[in-house]
Amino acid sequence: MIKRSYLLFGLIIVLAAFALILSAFVVDEAEQVIITQFGKPVGEPIVTPGVHLKVPLIQTVHFFDKRFLEWDGAPNQIPTKDKRFIWVDTYARWRIHDPLLFFQRVRDERGAHTRLDDILDGETRNVIANNNLVEIIRTTNRKFEASAEIGGVDDSEAKARIELGREKMTRLVIEAAAPRLKALGIELLDLRLKRINYVEEVQKKIYERMITERKRIADQFRSEGQGEAAKIIGDKERDLKKIQSEAYRTAQEIKGKADAEATSIYASAYNQSSESRTFYRFVKTMDTYKNTLSEKDWLVLSTKGDFFKFLEHSGK
Repeated sequence: MIKRSYLLFGLIIVLAAFALILSAFVVDEAEQVIITQFGKPVGEPIVTPGVHLKVPLIQTVHFFDKRFLEWDGAPNQIPTKDKRFIWVDTYARWRIHDPLLFFQRVRDERGAHTRLDDILDGETRNVIANNNLVEIIRTTNRKFEASAEIGGVDDSEAKARIELGREKMTRLVIEAAAPRLKALGIELLDLRLKRINYVEEVQKKIYERMITERKRIADQFRSEGQGEAAKIIGDKERDLKKIQSEAYRTAQEIKGKADAEATSIYASAYNQSSESRTFYRFVKTMDTYKNTLSEKDWLVLSTKGDFFKFLEHSGK
């Protein structure tokens, strides 16, 4: 009888321990919990970390993340107000603000992502479709600085004044989407445009425009280079002619002074004696022969001529 009582008591302890194991659960610091009974929520959400209890086999524990969660949208082709088709890629950060409402409306994170796709993509499309492309690309109205290397590009679209800009447009998307997500138990923390790009057809036109612009700049550089080269060549020719002119003038001055000295020497020698005068006439006659005749010339001279008179008296 006593043994049977011990066995019964032990069985009760085992069952109690097993029931405690089935009913106890631990909530982490980064988690929050909803308890459901036959599929319906029971009690308030559990947001404090620690060990908690539930009715085993009847109640089910649903864990939800407390931390910031990410949403990465798929790229969408969206037309702008000025009829430019662009690809827009967005991402957002969100968290489960009300786990009970979140469970009732979307059940889990997979369902939440589906609703986020619908709401965030839709609101992003609405905002972009109501604004021009320049509003999406630029953020502020800072002064447009043209590059000195390309000589300045006159792009009226790039210099256009914006009213909103990318930052304010993302704020508009958040303001429009946040109330709708709050009704799902979701708090939208932030949304950003990760990437903006033209569709393929527009990209080709833009690349062609860029190529044309770069060719124009290259032609401008070549033209300026050719002009500078022509200027350098002109300066060189002018300086060369100036140097040659000054050298010729200096040479003529030196030659003139030498001729004057030679004439003075000749005149001085001529006036000294008859022998000097005769030698002077002889030298000048030889110079005349040298400048007048070549090796292939033949002359028939009279003995009475001035050219032959020195030859005539040479043998005497």
